[in-house]
Amino acid sequence: MPQPVLLLGAGRRRAYDEGVLTRIASARPVLLVDAAPPAWAQPCLAGHLAADPGKGGATASAVVRFAARHRVRGVLTYSGEYAVAAARIAGQLGLPGPSLAVVTACADPPALRALLAGRAVPVGDPDDPGAPRAPGVPSRVSAETVVLDGEIRIAAITRTTLGPAPARQPLRHTVHAHDGLLHNRFLRLAVDRTVRALGVDRGVLHIGLALTDRGPRVTDVAPHLPGDLIPLLVRRATGVDLARAAAALATGEAADTTPTRQRTAAVQFAYPAATGRLDHLELSPDAAHEPGADRMLLTRHTGSHVTAGPYATAADRLALWVAVGETPADCDDALRRMARHLSAGISPLADAVNAA
Repeated sequence: MPQPVLLLGAGRRRAYDEGVLTRIASARPVLLVDAAPPAWAQPCLAGHLAADPGKGGATASAVVRFAARHRVRGVLTYSGEYAVAAARIAGQLGLPGPSLAVVTACADPPALRALLAGRAVPVGDPDDPGAPRAPGVPSRVSAETVVLDGEIRIAAITRTTLGPAPARQPLRHTVHAHDGLLHNRFLRLAVDRTVRALGVDRGVLHIGLALTDRGPRVTDVAPHLPGDLIPLLVRRATGVDLARAAAALATGEAADTTPTRQRTAAVQFAYPAATGRLDHLELSPDAAHEPGADRMLLTRHTGSHVTAGPYATAADRLALWVAVGETPADCDDALRRMARHLSAGISPLADAVNAA
């Protein structure tokens, strides 16, 4: 059996995390470091170390002791919460991965922007919407980047449509295999300079950028797999498997980033229209029969408290649905048709309090 990879945290949101874990497990046996792994993760695991990845040095010491008795090939996480711990453990074990200094810098937005600006990287503030743009036109994008021994490849561009202020939560992510930004020399230059400024020579990076009237500006860097089903979109649109690539790079192997598809994939998120108690949430099974439908899932339970869209967090999302098509317009149409199969009822906050 191939030597396993240590994964810090399985995640708690099955709709988002199960697919990534499944793809990693298809590449390498997975030894999970998690205090209480969810039941849905069990079929993907070769073993489990009961430790809380969020407890820093104590968990790192436990993992190092564990690795002294078991042969481990790499350390990986797809959670920003545990990225620093993963880097610390990989460094102590002498395994591949982004350095602790890099991951720590990425977790501190002002420090990251100062570091990048000092290396001639065009930077922007993630809270600054940039140049005015037409409604519904994404001004925020991310470059899903794979780095292997200094070779930098942008595997895909994710375009994100943001919701209203102040929360500005993502409403939709779209990946198009033929996105014109893949050939934008200013964006590619910003990505290249970012990777080199951070000194990353292997790994999967999610590099956020704002499209402004001054050109692309780097806003943030996640030195790990992106969330929000973006790896699924990239795989559906291009055939590039970011999760398997991350597992390969974490274990010192080469990653296959050869595109095998030329399509478009998109995910849409539904947020509450009001703040209050979720009394009704239903998805018609007919949604699965819509042309272009990939999946549609409910992500909240009735009886829970939810917050309206402008102030919502990702935890308030009611449902998500994924569509695949030849073009972004095909996905737009499919997502619109699928949305009609979702119904929700919310008792506004005042009514919910009075009924309690």
